[in-house]
Amino acid sequence: MATVLVIGSGGREHAISQQFQKSPQVDTVYCAPGNPGMSLDDIQIVGIDENDFDSLIQFAQDKQVDLTFVGPEVPLSKGIVDAFTQANLAVFGPKQASARLEGSKSFAKDFMKRHHIPTAQSETFTQLQPALAYVAQQEAPIVIKVDGLAAGKGVTIAQTIAEAQSVLRALYAHDAQQAVVIEDYLVGQEFSCMSFINGDLIVPLPLSQDHKRLLDGDKGPNTGGMGAYSPLPQMPADLSQQAYDQIVIPTIQGMVADGLAFSGILYAGLILTDTGIKVIEYNMRLGDPETQVLLPRLQSDFYTLITDLLAKRQPEVTWRQGDYTLGVVVGASGYPKQPIKGIVLPDLQNLPAAIQVTYAGVEEVGGHLVSAGGRVFMLTTTQASIQACQTVLYPALTENVAEPFIYRHDIGSKAL
Repeated sequence: MATVLVIGSGGREHAISQQFQKSPQVDTVYCAPGNPGMSLDDIQIVGIDENDFDSLIQFAQDKQVDLTFVGPEVPLSKGIVDAFTQANLAVFGPKQASARLEGSKSFAKDFMKRHHIPTAQSETFTQLQPALAYVAQQEAPIVIKVDGLAAGKGVTIAQTIAEAQSVLRALYAHDAQQAVVIEDYLVGQEFSCMSFINGDLIVPLPLSQDHKRLLDGDKGPNTGGMGAYSPLPQMPADLSQQAYDQIVIPTIQGMVADGLAFSGILYAGLILTDTGIKVIEYNMRLGDPETQVLLPRLQSDFYTLITDLLAKRQPEVTWRQGDYTLGVVVGASGYPKQPIKGIVLPDLQNLPAAIQVTYAGVEEVGGHLVSAGGRVFMLTTTQASIQACQTVLYPALTENVAEPFIYRHDIGSKAL
């Protein structure tokens, strides 16, 4: 029987751990550092920071871990896969050089230009005055992205040129050499296209759609994601194939050509515009909260999928057909800027069997789970339609979740 170590502490890592537990080949799943909510599913949480590579490697060696799966972007960008590989430990994720495709917006934009991958027109700046001058020549809305990892919150969509210039002044007041990507605003429906990769082996996941804005109707600030669903009935039937042909394959070929072939996840954040699919961003790990609605759709063995890829075998993979999976994130008031901590969570152990729970920003105080971050937990269900998913989830949320917790009431509405 196999032992698996999942790196990370959020809802994504909870869902990854749950999926490994379903494998008949796996008897123990550790998660480092994990969170106390995971213990309710018999996931073994390990009190080692996700960036403490030496201690994680020592733990994996001591426990004879058969596979390590890296969830979050920060340890990837710092080279955790390089460190585990040097220690001769099986690990799934991109090495540090490849993780730059997520870790640097300017690197990603340059990569797309060189490999002719469709994306918004953009320029990168490291000084305030040239950035202000450029913005003055553009049309609003205009998108401003901080170069580097920002946990899904480093993007501003300025509605006027004056707002864009104000944002830039604030950024450069904080860091006079800040690298900033300024790009055209694209109109269309966004969607997430993820694939498991090793070199030229590719296993596409179903398409999903995340809800980034905090409030109903896509209003309020950007967040790490307030809910997601899959598949996408409102999109063209061949959209997945289009994305695969026009984005995924050219990206993988470009990375191979640049000497950046990798094992791990390619996440393309895409938008369907009037002139076709364009890339908004790349991530080099599974999305959160998309993972929580995608992995439950996997019918074949998750452990086999990953170990086959690492062994350079094309996995045989089956996904659920004919139904929908939808999840709603519950956050703490004040998110994304200053979420309230210490809110006691409702007891979610007696929810209907059709609802799955994944925990994220929680800690245990006095025997109770309390909020410890912005996104606290997520409820997910699989039903015959988007409406049926909403009909199952929203009454459970109304009954169990009260202020100062917050959640959106319209997850999945674009599919209706």
